Amino acid sequence: MSSAARSPPATVSGASYAAAAVTMAHYKAADSKREQFRRYLEKSGVLDTLTKVLVALYEEPEKPNSALDFLKHHLGAATPENPEIELLRLELAEMKEKYEAIVEENKKLKTKLSQYEPPQEEKRAE
Repeated sequence: MSSAARSPPATVSGASYAAAAVTMAHYKAADSKREQFRRYLEKSGVLDTLTKVLVALYEEPEKPNSALDFLKHHLGAATPENPEIELLRLELAEMKEKYEAIVEENKKLKTKLSQYEPPQEEKRAE
């Protein structure tokens, strides 16, 4: 055998070993942060919601032109209602009712008024 085949394996210098250890520690910290973030997303229901929306997109027989718009629409529908939005919806419904009541009252008043005033054409002729 040659002497090159029998030479001992190359050793890592002290500086290289320290750099490798720092790099490994960095990867472990990054992996730990990723794992914590993944658990956070899982606990808060984000992963489940995203999965459901992506499955819905996958199962769409006719894919939408904009997958991003599809996701925005379905994620918006999946989010819980903001209490302020609900209050505004109630106020809007109340205002619509008031508007309809005023329109009805206006019709009745116009009918009453027409009994006491001649039509507009007769006024102009005079």
